[in-house]
Order: sequence, then C-alpha cells, then structure tokens
Amino acid sequence: MNTRLCRLKWFLVSSIGLLWGCQSAEMAPNGQTWSAGARDSPQLKQASVNGVTLVYQEQGDGAPVVFIHGCCTDYRAWDAQRQAIAPHYRFIGLNMRYFGTAPWPDDETKYSQQTDADDIAAFIRGLNAGPVDLVGWSYSGPIVMLVVLQHPELVHSLTMHEPASLTYVTDPAIAKIAGEDRAAMLGPAIAAVRAGDFAGAARLTPTEVNHQPDFWETTTPETRTMFLDNARTWRLALAAPPQPPITCDMLHQIKMPVLITVGRDTRSYYHIAAEGAAGCIPAVEFVTIPGRHLAIAQQPEAFNAALAQFLAQAGSQPKP
Repeated sequence: MNTRLCRLKWFLVSSIGLLWGCQSAEMAPNGQTWSAGARDSPQLKQASVNGVTLVYQEQGDGAPVVFIHGCCTDYRAWDAQRQAIAPHYRFIGLNMRYFGTAPWPDDETKYSQQTDADDIAAFIRGLNAGPVDLVGWSYSGPIVMLVVLQHPELVHSLTMHEPASLTYVTDPAIAKIAGEDRAAMLGPAIAAVRAGDFAGAARLTPTEVNHQPDFWETTTPETRTMFLDNARTWRLALAAPPQPPITCDMLHQIKMPVLITVGRDTRSYYHIAAEGAAGCIPAVEFVTIPGRHLAIAQQPEAFNAALAQFLAQAGSQPKP
C-alpha cells in the first residue's frame, strides 16, 4: 500500500466509547502543563495563556491538529474526530475562554472573537511544535480565520465546517436571505436567555441551528450535558462587541491549504456562509457531506474522511 493510502486509511480506525479523565499535571517550562499518562489515552491539560488558564484535551502523536469548538460547546464536541485523529496525529481540542465547566477566568468583559483569536495564537505558540493544522466549526469559523489572517506563520492548514459569518458575502440580496435565516434560527434561544431560561437556551440552540425539531430528544445524554454546561456563555455573547470584519479581499490573501465542508441539508445561512468563504479563498477545497450543522457529531464519518484526505494532501505528518 502506498504512503498516501496509508495516511487515508486512518479515518476508518475509531474506538467508540473511549473515556477521558483529568490526570495529575506538571508544569512545563513554557508555562503550559502536561498530564501524566499514556499518549494513547486522552488527557485533560491546562495552559497559561494571556493571563488566564485554558483547558484542552490531548491524545496521540504526530503533527498537531488543533480543534476549536463552536458556540455553546467545548472540546467535547470533537469527540468523534478525536477517536479518528488520535491514532495517527496529535489531537488537541482547546476550550476557548469562558467555555467548558471551569470558573470564568476574569471579570467577563473580555469576551470577544478577537480575544479568542489572540488566545488561540498564544496557545499555538506555547505548544512549541511549529505550525499546526487548525480546525474550526460554526462560531469558531471566523475566529480561526482571524488567527490565519493575523498569524499565518502559526498555521500549516485550515479546515472549517460551516463557518458562521457573513462579513465577506458581497451580494446584498444573498446576504439578506442569510441574515433573515440567522435571525429566525437564533431568535428562540436569544428570547430564552433574555427571560433567564438558560436550560431552554441550551435546548433551543442545537435544535434550531441543526433545523431538527427532535434533536434534544434524540441526541445523547453527553451532548445535552455539554450544551447545558455552556448555555451560560449566551449571556456574554449577547453583550459582546461585533465580530471583527473579515472581507473577501482579506480571505483572498490566504495562501495555505484550506478545506471547507458544508452539510447537504444544512440551513441556508450556513450554506451561504460556507460558499461565500470558499468563493473568496484561492484554491480552496470545498466538500459537501451528508447531514447538517452538527454533522461532525451526528454523521462524522464523511467529515473525518474529508479531513483525512485533506491532511494527507497538505503534507501533515502522521506518527511513524
């Protein structure tokens, strides 16, 4: 079997039901910490970044592939990708500031996409592992775009599933359709937050973004817990400054390999956002996969396969 086929086969290898836990940690010279334990089991770790402590999950060896979660979730959203990536690469799932179950690290006033981009850049530098393959989804789509635009030397390749942004969509009529769909999608969750019903917001967020009325009743208990744990971030999101503008001209300057995926049955907002970004980035690989916005968790095989092929083509080195 040739080298490329060997690299492509890893997405078929996944161990369902793998558990993780927080291990005892030691302080590394660069201020980050590592957890005792085998590299073939998932470890929870901490990193000191821009004056705060961020939690991340790590497993495996090889080229570092850093995953950044979307709205109202955390590193747990990438569990299906961890199971596929870790046998062949160094999986790293980072919790952005304010997300996850840890106490908030400051007075809450720094919540913004620029803060997240600054934190991610500092985190990647702290890894001291060279440029990483960076993966974003939904809310983190424009955040990882900012990292690439502001710190291209830190990123080897960029993958995004349905980035949530319209600032680079130049057709006013198309942008209007997407904006109206976004308002209809997020309106119920926002109303719940303003009424103080965070449990309701936790339920409504994935139900509406995935355009799936029975989502909450049919998803796993672990997924429900993740959304409940992160519903509190909605309050900060509603008070956050606007997303830094990312224009089509700015995206046209991206020269590294880029993969954008979109669910075949996803909402029009995400279709327009993904297609708009793909139209602005030179030589982007655009792949339609089965499913919707939460395809990375509900139907991960197709996304994992696209990511596997993309990493191999980009020259990312799996562990020997």
